[in-house]
Amino acid sequence: MSMSQTTNTILMIRPVRFRMNEQTAVNNYFQEDLDLKNAEINKKAQEEFDAFVGKLRAVGVHVIVENDDYEQDTPDSIFPNNWVSFHENGDVGLYPMFAENRRRERREDIIERLESEGFKIENIIDYTSAEEEDLFLEGTGSLLLDRINSKAYCALSPRADEGLFIEFCEDFEYTPVVFTANQTVDGKRLPIYHTNVMMCLAENFSVICLDTIDDKKERKHVVKNLKQDGKAIIEISESQMHQFAGNMLQVQGHGGQRYLVMSQAAYDSLTPKQISDIETYCPIVSSSLETIETCGGGSARCMMAEVFLPQA
Repeated sequence: MSMSQTTNTILMIRPVRFRMNEQTAVNNYFQEDLDLKNAEINKKAQEEFDAFVGKLRAVGVHVIVENDDYEQDTPDSIFPNNWVSFHENGDVGLYPMFAENRRRERREDIIERLESEGFKIENIIDYTSAEEEDLFLEGTGSLLLDRINSKAYCALSPRADEGLFIEFCEDFEYTPVVFTANQTVDGKRLPIYHTNVMMCLAENFSVICLDTIDDKKERKHVVKNLKQDGKAIIEISESQMHQFAGNMLQVQGHGGQRYLVMSQAAYDSLTPKQISDIETYCPIVSSSLETIETCGGGSARCMMAEVFLPQA
């Protein structure tokens, strides 16, 4: 089966109780408190969400929008890529989540919705029992999949356990590329919570903050793997990473046209040279996600769960 790095189908969850999640703030140093009432924060997040979905649909991306469940009280449900992944062979991965209130985001009805949209699900590979041992691997937040070259990149952190990552690679037949990526917090170097905030993998290039990989050997290993697979490396700085310039996703629109999707903050942080480097490969789609980024500590990439499932 020929693998594709990009898909034109994206699952997104429209928030109903979005706010700053106190349970994730302990190790997501991108989150900040906004001095607004939660209802107002959620309303702003919904406006940003709807505008973002509109921009994706305008270029021909097939966006399946599912509403969050108010009763579940899941402030981070807007980031579904952490609990589920959908693969070309019909497999679905379910992942163990660090924050207890995020575990409620895993909903069978969302998986059934995809089946009702005509997608075929063969197997569900469930890693969630690892939560009982306090081991976590937060989906394509922790795992960056080079689907064409069958490699998975993972920056280890409290939300990305090495043993679980290796288990995933064995189950899904990926070669693991493991490293640690750090950011400076109060003068200390601490692990970045998700790989997908410091790195993006597109078909022919990678946008990556190599400065976060403090270990020179590990950095060399990551670069070697990217170059081996013919990917151009577009480097971003740590300050650009803090504007979510690593949190991007390449998707397909009308006629298979590729687009690199990012937030307005990420776009605004890029230099003209970085923008033209990206645009040699594909156009950019950006959308303002200010409230979502500030309170949620995640951005455009985190909001999109890619659907690679076969059509029934």
